[in-house]
Amino acid sequence: MFKSIIRLNSGAISFCKVCPRHQAFRVTLKYSTASADRKRFYEDVSISQGEGGLYEVNLDRRKLKTPSGKLFTVPNEALAIAVATEWDAQKDTIKFYTMHLTTLCNTALDNPTQRNKDQMISAALKFLETDTICYRVDEPPGLVELQKNEWDPVLQWIENRYNVTIGSSSSILGPEIPQGTKDRFRQHLSSYTAWSLTGLEFVITQLKSLVLSLGMIDRHLSVEQAVLLSRLEEEYQIRRWGNVEWAHDYDMYELRARTAAGALFVHLSSESSTVKHKLMQD
Repeated sequence: MFKSIIRLNSGAISFCKVCPRHQAFRVTLKYSTASADRKRFYEDVSISQGEGGLYEVNLDRRKLKTPSGKLFTVPNEALAIAVATEWDAQKDTIKFYTMHLTTLCNTALDNPTQRNKDQMISAALKFLETDTICYRVDEPPGLVELQKNEWDPVLQWIENRYNVTIGSSSSILGPEIPQGTKDRFRQHLSSYTAWSLTGLEFVITQLKSLVLSLGMIDRHLSVEQAVLLSRLEEEYQIRRWGNVEWAHDYDMYELRARTAAGALFVHLSSESSTVKHKLMQD
C-alpha cells in the first residue's frame, strides 16, 4: 500500500513513506525557461519510482509535469536526484533559466521538434561541417599560431580515437569531411539513447563543435578546457584589446554552466544503476 520515496530537505536526502492515494493530487506545472521568475510555491522536493521503473519528481505532494502536460519521468534514479536537486536549490523565487537539467528532460519527454534518433544524429553531424576548430584564420600570425598549438592536438586526438580523418582549413568552405568519417561518427552516435543525444546536441550548440563536445563527453577535455577552446579567437582578441570585465566573466560562467549541465545530462541519462544505497551511506 505504501512505497518508498527519496525526499530532499534542506540539501539532505532522506527516505519516507507515501500513500498511493496522494498520487491523485497531480497538477500540471506550467513553466518556461525564460528569464521570468516565479515565487517558490513548495517546501519539500522528493523523487519516487513509478510505473515501468521510471522515476518521478514530486514538489510536496504534487507530481511534476512537462510544459505539454506529460508526467515528468526520467529513466533512472541518478538523473531524478539531479533534477530534484535543481528544484530544491531554488530560493524564494524559481529561476527557470538556471535549471538546465530540467529543461533537457522536458525536451527529451515532449520532443517539441518531433524528431527521431536518425534525425537527431544527422543534426549533430551537420555541425561537423562547420566545426569551430576546423576553421582557421590566415592572420594575424599570433592567432594562427594559437589555433595550431591549441586546436591541432584535439584534432589529432579525435582522429586517433575514432580512426577518422577530419582536417582543418582556412577556406570559407571549410575542410571537406570524408564520407567515411561521417559514417563512423554516425555509427558511434547510434549507440546513444535519444535522451543522451538530446544532451549531446545541447552541448554541441554551446561549443559550436562536435569535436570539442565528444572530447569532453569522452573525458579527454574538462568543461573549462572545452569552453576555452571554443572561445579561442574571442579570448585572443580580449587579451589583445581588453574587455568589459563583468560581461566577459558572466558570459564565460554561463557558458560553462550550460556546457557542464549538458555533459552531465549525457552521462546521467545513460546511467542504469541505482544510487540510493550509496547516498544513504554518504
